[in-house]
Amino acid sequence: MATLKVKEVINKKDGCRLGHVCDVEIDVCTGQVACLIVCRGGRMFGHYGCESDLHIPWCDVDVVGDDIILVCYSPPPTPQPCNSSRRGFGFFK
Repeated sequence: MATLKVKEVINKKDGCRLGHVCDVEIDVCTGQVACLIVCRGGRMFGHYGCESDLHIPWCDVDVVGDDIILVCYSPPPTPQPCNSSRRGFGFFK
């Protein structure tokens, strides 16, 4: 884990720097890494001040090098905002 924390994560699909590994999730049944948790912004005072973390499944990790980790990551789609012209709970048209 300590060696992963110093590595930068880069998306192979677009060359974007995603951040640094801040934690990993372990599958307790198999003892294997389930996903990398990548902090996208700078952290102040430990966990405070961090933007939303990325959870990258281990199957998306392509290469773990000396300095960087290359991943094939597709971010989940962002939810569409609600139609503000509609009022109420949508029970009636």
